[in-house]
Amino acid sequence: MLLATRVLLLRHGLSTYNVQGRIQGRDDDSTLAAAGETMARRTGEALAGVRLDAVLSSPLRRAVHTAALVCSARTGVTPAVAYDDDLLEVELEPWSGKSHQQVIDGWPREERTWREHPEQLTLQRADGSSYRPIYELHLQARRFWRRLCQRHQGKTVLVVAHNAILRCVVLAALGLGPERFARLRMNNCALSVLNVQDGGDDTAATVQVESLNSTVHLDPVAPGPRRGGRILLLRHGETDWNRQSRFQGQIDVPLNATGRQQAQQAAAFLRHSPVKRAYTSPMARPRETAELVLAHHAGVPLVTCEGLLEIGHGLWEGKLEQDIQAQWPQLLATWKTAPHQVVMPGPGGETIQQVSQRAVAAMERIAQELEDGETALVVAHDAVNKAVLCHLLGLSPAHIWCVKQGNGGVSVIDYPEGGAGPAIVHSLNLTGHLGGVLDETAAGAL
Repeated sequence: MLLATRVLLLRHGLSTYNVQGRIQGRDDDSTLAAAGETMARRTGEALAGVRLDAVLSSPLRRAVHTAALVCSARTGVTPAVAYDDDLLEVELEPWSGKSHQQVIDGWPREERTWREHPEQLTLQRADGSSYRPIYELHLQARRFWRRLCQRHQGKTVLVVAHNAILRCVVLAALGLGPERFARLRMNNCALSVLNVQDGGDDTAATVQVESLNSTVHLDPVAPGPRRGGRILLLRHGETDWNRQSRFQGQIDVPLNATGRQQAQQAAAFLRHSPVKRAYTSPMARPRETAELVLAHHAGVPLVTCEGLLEIGHGLWEGKLEQDIQAQWPQLLATWKTAPHQVVMPGPGGETIQQVSQRAVAAMERIAQELEDGETALVVAHDAVNKAVLCHLLGLSPAHIWCVKQGNGGVSVIDYPEGGAGPAIVHSLNLTGHLGGVLDETAAGAL
């Protein structure tokens, strides 16, 4: 197995056009605002302990300046920045430079398409030619991603660019199309981490989203609420079996001391979130995690939800991986490469499809109960959270290894049109409140 490639995606800092509410696109008139410069320096400080083998940047000034400030704020050796035209932001002629209101007034139909189905938007350039901004950007992102993986295999790469192109890079990495563009977010100086495991000539590369749209290094509180409802999806804190990489499944293992500390750190991170509802798996480890978080939210009832129960591992429960390797070598190998093809052996054994079906249904019921402006806390397990997040990203249960869930990690899911409407994955697996910009929690045995 070849070394993993780690890709850190960073959107530029707050720009003058961001402050003014103007469309940027590929226009290069926008520069970093003073607040954006501060963001970039703080990001560099947060990355001080992270080895970087390469730094790639969009050639637009707001990205160039961000990359320079990040690199100068780091300690130790930082490679020279390389500029790549495939990291240019989406082309939005004739909108670039205009205010959002001017776009609404001048192109009402197109502006609505941009908000609701951006991949379907068609615009016309000054020369009269028509083009599809997000469709073309997605092709650009695919080209960039292929080249990055070929040239930087086994390296750690920082990529500094823009909102739309970085969303498309994530989609390209996961093999998703431009129709998922509106389901992601990229905030100014937010970090996203992708891990690429290339198995060699005979095995396709596996991409794992370690985190998505994290700004914890800039502000140690959860991002504020948006229009509609919000779910804070939390994985329980660590257990001794997580630390030992022992399969837990539906055996009721409690939190260990580290797990309780992680839950308390998550509680501090979420203490200012306006939590009005809370739901937990019936097991002790998520319930204790939820209770520690709710210590900062007096009067919020904790509801047990059977659909959030961890996957039933059957005869694997309580066993270490080497024990399973000795008895079920082929089934374990299939679990690692094609989990959707595995039925866990013995009584109580489930498939990941069954877990996804019940967990997604539970999340949909919770979302539909939310009133406008309400935030719900949901505390569950590794497999459950992965199945839910795969569904929200547009991935099937076969792709659970594409999503990481650290103990005490928080994912933020927004429902701007209400719980019955489409969900937006605002952030995924935020673990900065546990220390550092990378997820260093125990991997567990899943």
